[in-house]
Amino acid sequence: MIKREVKTACLALCVAAIAGMCAAVEVDGIAAKVNSSVILRSDVMLEMRRAGLSPDRYEAVLKEMIERKLILKAAAESKMTMQEWVIENRIREIIQRGFGGDRNKLMETLSQQKISYPEWRQRMVDDMVVSAMRWQVIDKNMVASPARMREEYANNPERYMAGGTTTISVILLKPEDAEKRDEVTEALKTMSFADVAREYSADSRASEGGVWKDIVPADVFRQEVCKEIAEMPVGTLSNWIDLDGWSFLLRKDEENQLHTRSFAEAYDDIERNVREEMALEQYDKWIERLMSESYIKVM
Repeated sequence: MIKREVKTACLALCVAAIAGMCAAVEVDGIAAKVNSSVILRSDVMLEMRRAGLSPDRYEAVLKEMIERKLILKAAAESKMTMQEWVIENRIREIIQRGFGGDRNKLMETLSQQKISYPEWRQRMVDDMVVSAMRWQVIDKNMVASPARMREEYANNPERYMAGGTTTISVILLKPEDAEKRDEVTEALKTMSFADVAREYSADSRASEGGVWKDIVPADVFRQEVCKEIAEMPVGTLSNWIDLDGWSFLLRKDEENQLHTRSFAEAYDDIERNVREEMALEQYDKWIERLMSESYIKVM
């Protein structure tokens, strides 16, 4: 009787274990098969968490992971390798830039993220290989022709705008100093705007004479101030502007009207944009070819 109960209990445990395993597979499972390797759903979710991406980016991240495996396979077939000194230099650079040169801080961060150092190192090496392969196959071969650059410039003038900035000098009085408005106005009759700003202003740039150089007003000031700036001719002073008890006095020093740069002025930006567009086109063709030569199944 006892043996039968033990057998029954063992059978129940086995069934529960198998059910648990099935549930785990169902929850996780395979997201994609790429040749002889697989990408788990948990791999995709982990990648999304590391990058701080929202759930709606799942398919895009999976696509990137598939492409990554294809590129790493192509790299292996071409016998591309990273020399150890190059890898170590990259690690030192990461530690210096990201962790103030303290290797222990890197290890602490990896521990918090539950990533082993060998895993992190391999991921970094893979990143280097992918970048090197892309440069070798795509980027180094991109040459922007004059004809395509002219076409880019003609079709996308909004990309090559310049100006639209203003230089403003500001005197700002705190609410408790509002009674000093007349005093400031009188001081401006005998002192430069910069000197008055240094003496009276509570503005963050008072020590620089209150100058806000080459700014887009809407990026810095509230709408009421922007409206005043827009209506002021260059070289003039505004009236005092009262915002929540704070007193603003403005001088418009310079205004650069929004305009389209000439082809020569925008040459470097045009060339870069054309090269990037060409590289993207070639990258898509490259990935398409790699996919045609591989077994891929998205689950």
